[in-house]
Amino acid sequence: MDYDTIAAISTPLGEGAIGIVRITGNNAIAIADKIYVSPTGKNLKNAKSHTIHYGYIVDPKTAEKMEEVMVSVMRGPKTFTREDVIEINCHGGILSVNRILELVLTNGARLADPGEFTKRAFLNGRIDLSQAEAIMDLIRAKTDRAMNVALGQMEGRLSKLIQKLRQEILEVLAHIEVNIDYPEYDDVEEMTNKMLLEKATYIKSELALLLETAKQGKILREGLKTVIIGRPNVGKSSLLNSFVHENKAIVTDIPGTTRDVIEEYVNIRGIPLKLVDTAGIRETEDLVEKIGVERSRQVIKQADLVLLVLNNNEELTPEDEQLFSLIENLDAVIIINKIDLPKRMDEEKVKQLAAGRKIITTSIKESKGIDELEKTIANMFFAGEIGSDDLTYVTNARHIALINEALQSINDVLFGIESDVPIDILQIDMTKTWELLGEIIGENVHDELINQLFSQFCLGK
Repeated sequence: MDYDTIAAISTPLGEGAIGIVRITGNNAIAIADKIYVSPTGKNLKNAKSHTIHYGYIVDPKTAEKMEEVMVSVMRGPKTFTREDVIEINCHGGILSVNRILELVLTNGARLADPGEFTKRAFLNGRIDLSQAEAIMDLIRAKTDRAMNVALGQMEGRLSKLIQKLRQEILEVLAHIEVNIDYPEYDDVEEMTNKMLLEKATYIKSELALLLETAKQGKILREGLKTVIIGRPNVGKSSLLNSFVHENKAIVTDIPGTTRDVIEEYVNIRGIPLKLVDTAGIRETEDLVEKIGVERSRQVIKQADLVLLVLNNNEELTPEDEQLFSLIENLDAVIIINKIDLPKRMDEEKVKQLAAGRKIITTSIKESKGIDELEKTIANMFFAGEIGSDDLTYVTNARHIALINEALQSINDVLFGIESDVPIDILQIDMTKTWELLGEIIGENVHDELINQLFSQFCLGK
C-alpha cells in the first residue's frame, strides 16, 4: 500500500548519548536527502539498502549546519514497516532531536500518530495483530521472563499456533461442505462426522491448554498486584523496602507514619510484583490517616495477593482479627514479623485464623525469612518456578477473552455432535470458532479496534 511519509522521535526525550528521528514512507529517502549533506558529496538516493552514512543535517533554506549525524538507509520491503525507512542518529537532547524532527516535517513528512510505525507493519503484512501487541508487552516487560514471553509472541509463537488451529478448522469446514453438497453418499457423512469429532476434541484441548497458561501469562504481563496490610508499626514499610532494596517508604516507630498507598514494581524470582504498601488499618481520629485507611481497604479488594503482617512482640488484637476477615476469600500469606524481639503472639490462634494459609516468620530488620517468603509467593502462582520455555503463554486480556469465546463455541459443536444436531448447524458454530481465532491475529477485526489498540503505543514506535 502507498501511505504518506511519517516521522517521529523514537527515543525518550531528555539528555542522552543518542537521539533517533525515524522516518518511513515512499518519500522517506528523498526527504532525508534534502536535509543531509555528506562530507564526500554522496547523496542518500543512491545509497545501498541497510547502510549507514556520516554527515550533517543542514537547513536547505539557510545552508546552516544543525547537527552532526549518522543516517541509516533501509529500503523496503526488507524493513520493519515494509516501506523505505530512514533513521537519523544525532546527539541526545531535547533541542537537538526536536530541531531535526521539525526540519523533516517542514520538508514533506507529517508527524506520526502513536504506534503508527507498528500499525504500518501490521497493515503491510509484516506482522499480525498479536505480534504487534507483543511489541508493547516487550517494551513494558519488568522481568527477564516477561521479556522472553513477549519476545516469543513477537516472533510468532502464538500466531503459528492460532493459524494451525484455524487450518484444522478449515479442513473440517471443507468436508462439511462436501457432505452438504453430496448428501446421497453415506460414507462421506460418516467420514465427516468422525473427522468433526476428532478435530473439535483436539481444538478444545489446545484452547484449554492455552487458557491454563493465561493466569500465569497475565501475571507476567501486568504484574501480581500484591498488597501489604497490617496494623500500624508492624513492619509493612520495612517489608516493602526489603523487596525493593531501597528506602522507598519512610520507616519510624511512630504509628501512622504511612498515610497513603505506596506502589512499586519488584522482581521476585522472575515474577513481577506490583507491591502496594498501605496505611496501617486502625481506628483513628486523624483525618488524613483516616482517608489513607479507607484507601487501604479499597486496595485490598482489588489484590491478587495479600501479605498480612503481624507483630510477634505484641498480643493478637481485635484489629488483627478484623484484618483476617477482610481477606477471607483472597490469596494471602501471613507474616509474623519481629521474631528478633520477645514472643507475645499466640501462634495457635494465628493458625486458626489463617485457615490453612501459609505462615512465615520473619525479622525484616535482620533480613530473616525473606527468602522463604519469596519461595512461598513463587510456589503459590508458578509451582515454585516459571513454566517451560516451550509453553505458549497467553498474556493479553483481549486474547484470553477471545479464546474463552472460541472454547465455548467448540463446546457447542461437541454438544451438538452428541445430540445429533444436523451437520449444517454444527458448521455455524465451527465457523464462529474459526472467526474468533482470526480476531486474535487480526484476520477478522474492525478498524475501530485496530485504531484503539495502536493508540496505546508510544509515539515513534
